[in-house]
Amino acid sequence: MTMIYTEVHGDLSYLDGKTVAIIGYGSLGRSVALNLRDSGLNVLVSETDLERVTTLQEAGFQLVTISEAVQKAQVIILLVPNETMPGIYLDQISPQLRRGHMLIFASAYNLTFGFIEPPPFVDVGLIAPRILGPAVRERFTAGEGFYSFISVAQDSSGQSWPLLLALAKALGTLRAGAIEIAFQWEAELDLFVQQTILPLMHLVFTTAANLLINKGYTPEAALTELYLSGEINDYLERATQSGLLQALLLAPLTNQYGTFSRVNRFSDLKLERLMEVTLDEIKEGNFAREWSKEYADGYNRLKKLIKEQQTMELWELEKQALEMFGQNIES
Repeated sequence: MTMIYTEVHGDLSYLDGKTVAIIGYGSLGRSVALNLRDSGLNVLVSETDLERVTTLQEAGFQLVTISEAVQKAQVIILLVPNETMPGIYLDQISPQLRRGHMLIFASAYNLTFGFIEPPPFVDVGLIAPRILGPAVRERFTAGEGFYSFISVAQDSSGQSWPLLLALAKALGTLRAGAIEIAFQWEAELDLFVQQTILPLMHLVFTTAANLLINKGYTPEAALTELYLSGEINDYLERATQSGLLQALLLAPLTNQYGTFSRVNRFSDLKLERLMEVTLDEIKEGNFAREWSKEYADGYNRLKKLIKEQQTMELWELEKQALEMFGQNIES
């Protein structure tokens, strides 16, 4: 049975006298640093991007080097991009590790696919928010929580779980609930959604938009109905509270009938097989190796893929529709 941890499971006293090092002050790093500091923790921050350095200093954090942060801290939270993390870890973090250290990851990617192998004398944990980085801060300041995946990959000290739950409480995720899962599941599930659900959504919306516009509907009308109005967002938000079925059952009867009577029209046996193939590629490490090569190649294919997308006429029509609603969209 899956364990879900809440506020009663976290004891902040396990963090007494401990210093937490945040490696990376991006959107998630900033939220984590601010939340932990507001919870009374001693936080050090390391960042190399000059713009982010200015931002963290304006927030009142003292900038330290990665090596210095690891030397001074007992808990190290790695929040740099997955593709750059192995090099940073090998050169600047690994040489400074000692017994008693705990490494915390927000993604299980590098451990799952063998790009990082922590020494056996350190603790290794996972706190992986299931929302975007800025929302981690927004939910915290609003007194709300957010769901996270949580796991321990290595328990050298015998105290990994109490310390991990204390950090989760300080971060604010236990207000909603932290779900214990197998460490590698976080990486596999995350990649699966990125490579199945999101591509399907993108394809469905762009296909429907082009069809409607070609049939004579104005772009602003078609795109508003499809996604600009936020109606689908409202449906998904309701689904987070009561589930997909109950969310749909709250819709008008014509909506319910139209959905349930036509859903099989779009059923395709190939869809499940394609999803299965994608999951196999993820679990076997094929995608991780592909992405590693892409990073080494300077993101060359990614740049081409983005350029292909940007040349689609639909995005100019989308921009015009948004501008009609008073949205200032940068190119």
